[in-house]
Amino acid sequence: MLLGCIGDDFTGSSDLGNTLTRAGMRVVQYSGTPATPAAPDVEAGIVALKSRTMPVAEAVRLSLEALDWLRAQGCRQFLFKYCSTFDSTPQGNIGPVAEALADALKADRVIFCPAFSATGRTIFQGHLFVGDRLLSESGMENHPLTPMTDPDLRRWLALQAREGVGHVPAATVWQGPEAVRAALRAQDHRFVVADAIRDQDLVVLGQAVADQVLLTGGSGIALGLPGNFRAQGLLSAEGPQWRGQAGPVAALSGSCSRATRGQVARHVADGQPAMEIDPEAVMAGRTTARDAAGWALSQKGLPLVYSSADPDAVRAVQSRHGAEAVAHRLDAFFAECARLLVAGGVTRLITAGGETSGAVVEGLGVKTLEIGPEIDPGVPAIRAGETLVLALKSGNFGAEDFFAKAAERLAG
Repeated sequence: MLLGCIGDDFTGSSDLGNTLTRAGMRVVQYSGTPATPAAPDVEAGIVALKSRTMPVAEAVRLSLEALDWLRAQGCRQFLFKYCSTFDSTPQGNIGPVAEALADALKADRVIFCPAFSATGRTIFQGHLFVGDRLLSESGMENHPLTPMTDPDLRRWLALQAREGVGHVPAATVWQGPEAVRAALRAQDHRFVVADAIRDQDLVVLGQAVADQVLLTGGSGIALGLPGNFRAQGLLSAEGPQWRGQAGPVAALSGSCSRATRGQVARHVADGQPAMEIDPEAVMAGRTTARDAAGWALSQKGLPLVYSSADPDAVRAVQSRHGAEAVAHRLDAFFAECARLLVAGGVTRLITAGGETSGAVVEGLGVKTLEIGPEIDPGVPAIRAGETLVLALKSGNFGAEDFFAKAAERLAG
């Protein structure tokens, strides 16, 4: 294994897998830290954790455990992958996990770059934009678990880290890898936010850190990494293969993002079957996973079970029951629903939302995921077994027709 990656959620990890697979690497995503060695032909291994919103100490522990396993596989470089909207709180978990990994690897001048231009995430003057809006005006300021209220990544990361945070501006990145390397050497800070507006900028950053043992960012920061290994003659000439899966399909959505809500609305407008889940009914036990799965299995077409309320409605439920209690109950609901759907014959399963996707993968007991072709930017098709394929979508990703497109691509 050449590149060892640690993802703080499941959809982000598959997003990274998509980037590396498209560049020709043989990629396998693991659900949690494996107990056995990787297959010998794996070139990039991604340990997907559900650590984004868990207590800091537990996130650090699991990340270091993943690092130990990846080091044992012989990895030459390591990437800590987090969301392209830098989802975190002032306490973490991005900063503390990055510090722990850097300490373990004795890494210095660690780049932070969640930019992903294909989905409109860009960084300029240290500020993160979503499309033409600052992060704090993009809807992410209403996130129920990690509200992003400051677009300046330097300030936000400094709240989470022991040391100050440096910056490599776009003007330096545009001068090429050597200029970036010189700028990193001149930094007084261990952590450095790097600007990136275009895919070309991300490739330059990847080339600039070819000799760095640790880097961090969104999936875009990996654009230049396969080329580094290819230039050294380390990649196989044989690209990854993919085969689709026939059979029944269903979709589960627990995301409240603007993008997912638009996809749900499009799905309903197209006349596809949809069942809205009221979180209050789930909390009270009036609606169960068995109810939802039974309904979905009885439908024709592409049935969607969703709980994607607007931010005000989400806050109202959280105020009555507590944010963690609501999130835990909904995760358990979707995990059980997924188990019942697969047991009932579903072979193509689509999920929307990072927390929901993580709960579903854990609920299904899937340990190894084969990354396939791209459905939409940042979202690949995934094989999870002999007769099961998945699409794990971050809440913010995908076009309006994503559900229909995913069902078609998963069928091959």
